[in-house]
Amino acid sequence: MMSARWETTRSAMSTALRQYESVGDIVAVDRRADIRVITSIPGRYSLGSRLDAQGQRREYACRALNMSTRAMLLAAPVVAPPGERVIAYFHRFGHLEGNIVRVLRQGGFVMSIAASEDERAKLAAKLAWLEDHKNHDAHDARRHERIVPREPYSTLTLADGRTLTCLVIDMSASGVAVSAEMVPPLGTPVAVGRVVGRVRRHFAEGFAVQFVEVQNVDDLPQRLLRR
Repeated sequence: MMSARWETTRSAMSTALRQYESVGDIVAVDRRADIRVITSIPGRYSLGSRLDAQGQRREYACRALNMSTRAMLLAAPVVAPPGERVIAYFHRFGHLEGNIVRVLRQGGFVMSIAASEDERAKLAAKLAWLEDHKNHDAHDARRHERIVPREPYSTLTLADGRTLTCLVIDMSASGVAVSAEMVPPLGTPVAVGRVVGRVRRHFAEGFAVQFVEVQNVDDLPQRLLRR
């Protein structure tokens, strides 16, 4: 018989995934009684077919939105067809490898997790700990300079009118860190959502944009994030 905690977790996950299922994207993950936790954990990932100019796997930022020992749903700016190999890294869980199971229409994908039974047991213990303690990390975003959005997709618009999906890593009144298919040169004018700025810094998974004008933090998610 399922525990009360599992029933609560399953109900929460169903609510979190409703936006995907409403357009016909049913997440294909293992349906056995395997602990599955709603998360919002930042990480990075690479795809087997995406290489940089040096022939190395290019890394992008991502967020794990839910996870079990056998599959996880990633909010991610760049996707590939089902079957593509993925290597993801999270500070809490280390490196996790697998293949894309399903690409979601809103962006991101579900990936399987390849692991031995011992590795799954260790991952299950970490997920159980996270489920028991995740509410302890709750905080009021207004008290912090950097805001990490739970639903992080936005649209990046370049000066020539091209647009592409990007993932907002974090944001503040003065700028935003994003990850996208391309990395514009430093100084390039861009718009993230409806907010205009310039690329000021590059880092491994993406780049930082400084806004032309300081933004009202209360209005920022509506102006910046994709709705």
